[in-house]
Amino acid sequence: MSELNLTEQNNQSNEQINSNKLRNYKIVCIKLGLSMCIYFVCRLLTGWVAAIFNAFTGVIGETAVSVLLSVTVIVLAYVVPLCLTAVIFNSFAGYKGKYRELYKKPKKLARALGTFPAVYGFSQGTALLTLLVMFLIARNLSGQSYIEELLRPTVIETPTNPVSIIGMVFMLVVIAPVFEEFWVRGIMYDALKPYGAGIAIVISSLLFGLMHGSLYMLFYTTAAGFALGYIRYATDSLLIVTILHAIINAISAGVLLLSSLLLITNEENRLINTLYIIYLLAMLILIIIGVVVFLSKIPAIRKYRIENAWTYLKPWKKTALFFGSIPVIIMMILAFNELSGHLLLNIIRS
Repeated sequence: MSELNLTEQNNQSNEQINSNKLRNYKIVCIKLGLSMCIYFVCRLLTGWVAAIFNAFTGVIGETAVSVLLSVTVIVLAYVVPLCLTAVIFNSFAGYKGKYRELYKKPKKLARALGTFPAVYGFSQGTALLTLLVMFLIARNLSGQSYIEELLRPTVIETPTNPVSIIGMVFMLVVIAPVFEEFWVRGIMYDALKPYGAGIAIVISSLLFGLMHGSLYMLFYTTAAGFALGYIRYATDSLLIVTILHAIINAISAGVLLLSSLLLITNEENRLINTLYIIYLLAMLILIIIGVVVFLSKIPAIRKYRIENAWTYLKPWKKTALFFGSIPVIIMMILAFNELSGHLLLNIIRS
């Protein structure tokens, strides 16, 4: 009789633990949705402030506007939402004295850095595949301009002002990797990890994709986020993913830098034109190599089991609970830009 009572008490205790964990998971989902809502509002404010600064270009000069725009993007698009996210998750207190551990050097540093070709190939291969699919869709839907606009890849405006160029490179290579990795694969990933590393990787990578603001970038950056999230789990360190993120962005910054130089020289500089073509070919070769390396690593990846710390709910139920959260629903609505909103209205009307 005592053994039965003990078993019943254990079952009740497990049910209570799972009930508390379920409630805490729902709270984490709400906090994630809220923090992303703040991010999208801040991004909207960034666009408004940028428009105001651009209107005064003729008064204060292009260089001054470039500096103001860079500061605005850093403050409104990174510092403010990141700090508010840290406050929402009480991260400043949680990470106090643990930053060295958070950015610790993995035991196999060279091996971790050696994953770059696979990460780059997987993410850029996804980008090329997305471009191909969108091209085919747009081609079959010719004449429907709102769909063609929606499917068009986001193109970063190429700067010609030296200060703008420096600001762009600094933003891509330093600011974005440091802030986004601490934000997504630091705060958000750690908040989700107690409920399963797999769900932490999936949701954090999706949020990472949504941060980049277009349908095209969603697939590419989600793929990159998934790969970086996997490495974050395998190394238990933000150091490697920050470095890999910076390298990926540095390659993209190189394209924009050469494009800027071409515009400055009115595309008449043969040396820069030659370097630009060589650079693009080198990128394509790197992507092909990366895809091959990634495919070769799939058997090893499949053997590397991701720990599931909470088996009370199946992964699809955890995902459903996340997307069913009211702040997450609002976040998804805010993630819709003008083009996707226009598409939605046309679908409803038809």
